[in-house]
Amino acid sequence: MKKSFSFNTEPHVADVNGTELRFQAEVLGDEFLDAFTELRDAQKAAQGIDLDDLSTLDPAALRGASRGLRGFLARLMLAEDAERFMAVEVVKDGEVLSAHQDWDEAQQAADQVAGARVKWTMPMPDRILVALMEWVTELYGGGADARPTGSSGCSARALPRGGKGGAARSRSKA
Repeated sequence: MKKSFSFNTEPHVADVNGTELRFQAEVLGDEFLDAFTELRDAQKAAQGIDLDDLSTLDPAALRGASRGLRGFLARLMLAEDAERFMAVEVVKDGEVLSAHQDWDEAQQAADQVAGARVKWTMPMPDRILVALMEWVTELYGGGADARPTGSSGCSARALPRGGKGGAARSRSKA
């Protein structure tokens, strides 16, 4: 008996308002888990965000959570797209003063110029970032979209049920 397996060789593409972000065709389990661990650590640092009481909202914690999500996504992208995705600029009065790949580095540069601020070169609503995170988790976590298309004979069979069915009577059958 021979069993064939295949894996994706073409990048996954997310189209965000006409901008394509290409993600790695396949990501090894450790690589995905490392990226996910970094995301989890960033979310832990943002704990204490209570959306029901915005008076206690710490903008730095919220920004940290968003940056962690961007970092997670960038680790799974092709290098060129990750670089574009993570690019930040220091701006003042609409003029770009400098470009960076690290938010903290850009913030240090902005702190040196009165009235300067840091902004993403590719701004994106958090809801899109969350949707991208869910999509890549499904892709690399074994969701339906992660498998290459092919004949159903290439698909894995359902695992057999272990043991016997239960002998208890159903409550719904009175």
